[in-house]
Amino acid sequence: MKGIVSFCCFVSLLVLTSAEEEEDVIASTNILRDRSHIDKTLRLAFDDNAAESYNAALQKLRKIYHSAIKPMEQAYKYNELRAHEISDGEITSKPMVLFLGPWSVGKSSMINYLLGLKDSPYQLYTGAEPTTSEFTVIMHGEKTRSIEGIVMAADSSRSFSPLEKFGQSFLEKLLGIEMPHKLLERVTFVDTPGIIENRKQQERGYPFNDVCQWFIDRADLIFVTFDPTKLDVGLELEMLFRQLKGRESQIRIILNKADNLATQDLMRVYGALFWSLAPLINVTEPPRVYVSSFWPYEYAPDTSRDLFKREEISLLEDLNQVIENRLENKIAFIRQHAIRVRIHALLVDRYVQTFKDKMSYFSDPDLVFKEIVDDPDKFFIFKSILAKTNVSKFDLPNREAYQDFFGVNPINTFKSLSAQCSYTGGCLLDKIEKAITSELPGLLGSINPSKPPPGLSSCETTGCGEKPKNRYRKN
Repeated sequence: MKGIVSFCCFVSLLVLTSAEEEEDVIASTNILRDRSHIDKTLRLAFDDNAAESYNAALQKLRKIYHSAIKPMEQAYKYNELRAHEISDGEITSKPMVLFLGPWSVGKSSMINYLLGLKDSPYQLYTGAEPTTSEFTVIMHGEKTRSIEGIVMAADSSRSFSPLEKFGQSFLEKLLGIEMPHKLLERVTFVDTPGIIENRKQQERGYPFNDVCQWFIDRADLIFVTFDPTKLDVGLELEMLFRQLKGRESQIRIILNKADNLATQDLMRVYGALFWSLAPLINVTEPPRVYVSSFWPYEYAPDTSRDLFKREEISLLEDLNQVIENRLENKIAFIRQHAIRVRIHALLVDRYVQTFKDKMSYFSDPDLVFKEIVDDPDKFFIFKSILAKTNVSKFDLPNREAYQDFFGVNPINTFKSLSAQCSYTGGCLLDKIEKAITSELPGLLGSINPSKPPPGLSSCETTGCGEKPKNRYRKN
């Protein structure tokens, strides 16, 4: 009898303890977390005194692009090779932070938390089921309003006009939200639909992977978010990480909802996450992983609150670094783009010169050029560029890409580089090399006087070398 009484008392104690723990959890989820560290870490309380000089530098960058780089792009149809056209909106746009990951892992909740949108009319909808079906762009505006995707794509002043190529079905799944917010004055957030492994891409009604690639190519920081219950890697997630190849420096992995686990379980989940992602990220230094719970409510009781808070501050510092370096990153991106355009122009020029050298009075031009395009190594097309212009072999495009390129762009539609000169304007090659070696590094040095401009006269990294003679100018 005593044993039965003791057992009943033990069960009652367990029930009471469980009820108390449940009450503690419910109480913690009703208490909003202090957000003061977000404003402090991101320096949102400070006015951006450098805004005027920042805008002036952007205008100089835009002028360099239009005067020195875009003419070469247009002359040799570079955009048809890489399908990445740089617009004024992209040059002047704010840094873009992209959120990717499986469904219902807390991407939208994280944006709500960072912007303090809890209980506001424009907070992003969240839930345990797949909730975000649109690509949602959250950006700064004078007043709070939503913008349809069709309107965003039609506005040439924004950087989203190229999205029209993905069709009307996608534009119906694109949504913009403008609001006056100090953080959005410095950065733009993009929330994406969650990855659902049992849904085929075709069922979305638009090329989901291609749209993701468009945003990945333009993102300054990419948060790939997971939660402890969704660590499985399926075909769609594998495809996503293949698209992220080459962007490892911008990827940050987030293990969200970490306060749902005890410390020992969290360690196991952390190891399982690395085990799942290891085959997908083939780099010597893996991306930084942040472990915390990014939502407006207090951490669950009896969890590693101090660790989660430090992880959150580290992530905010990472975000702030992107904001602080936004102009330097923009200049570096345009310079890298200019180097690629220049290499493309040199290659097309070499194809043109080789074609002219191999042509005779009785030659069939189609057969001659087909032989050159099918086997460029036979005519030393790529090797001559490497030997005479100091271009790195790792910067050269694929040979197969030029088979497709010249398939739609006949060789006789291009002039040689030596013919791309005028008496008043000079040579296109001179202009783009000046931009690469002096104007863009000089602009970078002007915004950061403590660091000397890199490589003002060095041709090792930019590939200056053989220059065409300006036939309109006396030596």
